Amino acid sequence: MEKNVGNLDKILRIVIGLVLISLVFVGPQTPWGWIGIVPLATALVGWCPLYRIIGVSTCKKKPS
Repeated sequence: MEKNVGNLDKILRIVIGLVLISLVFVGPQTPWGWIGIVPLATALVGWCPLYRIIGVSTCKKKPS
């Protein structure tokens, strides 16, 4: 698995994931907040399967 999630993308995914998970405990308290695990996990791993499918990468290119 080649990393395809850049630093800014990771930060945004972590924030979005934590906000969604917090909705399970506060706010509307619906189980839909557990969807926040997906962006959180992809940020921590640094690889997004959807990015792989559509051929996107937010990582900086390594100089050759």
